Amino acid sequence: MPPSWARVPRTGVLGTRGPARDSGFVTAEAAIALPVLALFALMLIWGLMAASAQLQCVDAARAGARAAARSEPRADAMAAARSAAPDGARVELWREGDLVRVRVRAHAAGPGPLAVSLRGEAAALAEDTVGAGDAGDAGDAGDAGGAGDAGGAAREAVP
Repeated sequence: MPPSWARVPRTGVLGTRGPARDSGFVTAEAAIALPVLALFALMLIWGLMAASAQLQCVDAARAGARAAARSEPRADAMAAARSAAPDGARVELWREGDLVRVRVRAHAAGPGPLAVSLRGEAAALAEDTVGAGDAGDAGDAGDAGGAGDAGGAAREAVP
């Protein structure tokens, strides 16, 4: 008989002594690994859906701000933002000095802490203000205390 270090163990053969008793571990490991992999796949899908909804919020805010900056009626600008926003999103439109701002808020579907709030915001310079003060106020445009400070104060007042 060869020495014990030279013997080749028999594995995976039912009814033998020694390492053959380990044959059921593969089933147990698979029973643990498959649900973990399924949960991981579901989390990846949820993450992709949340990222897609976030991008929709940003795109909707941009579309609404562009429409409002072109001096389209408020209802049309809101409709442009709502058409690009995710279902159930809230759209806010307001004017802040020369800027038109749009904020779109939505919730990503998910259980418990996975139901996160999403938000997209965009601002655009209103076209009706472009070139309006160039003729008479050419000397005031470079002043440090001019319209730039008034616009900053208005922006700070808006939450």
